[in-house]
Amino acid sequence: MASVSKKTVLNAPLDQVWSVVGDFNGLPRFVSAVAQSTVEGSGAGALRTLTLQDGGKIVERLESFDEGQTTLQYSIVSSPLPVDNYLSTMKLASLDDGRCELEWSSTFDPKGVPQAEAEGIIGGIYEMGFEGLNKLYPS
Repeated sequence: MASVSKKTVLNAPLDQVWSVVGDFNGLPRFVSAVAQSTVEGSGAGALRTLTLQDGGKIVERLESFDEGQTTLQYSIVSSPLPVDNYLSTMKLASLDDGRCELEWSSTFDPKGVPQAEAEGIIGGIYEMGFEGLNKLYPS
């Protein structure tokens, strides 16, 4: 099983960033590859369909959502990405100076590509999300 874990510090308070990151339908606000998101259902078990800029679609399931711990977990149901058994966690933590840290991590099985390539693709998506969040909350 492969894994990717990345962290970034954001120049905004946790509550402000959680309002974006914790919105299961909000990925288009900070991941530029996502053109549109729709959600069916609410809470654990909700499904979101992400339409990518190139027209591809990814369906993800919200596995858990913990407002108090500012953590959510989701899995991929179907996707053109070269991964199977994908489970991701996004967790925010407050820092002393009014900023916060986001850790975005996942485990998965590479599908049809070497592990390093699959890890690079997933890591690239997280970096794209960090870039988008840093544009929302510039230093």
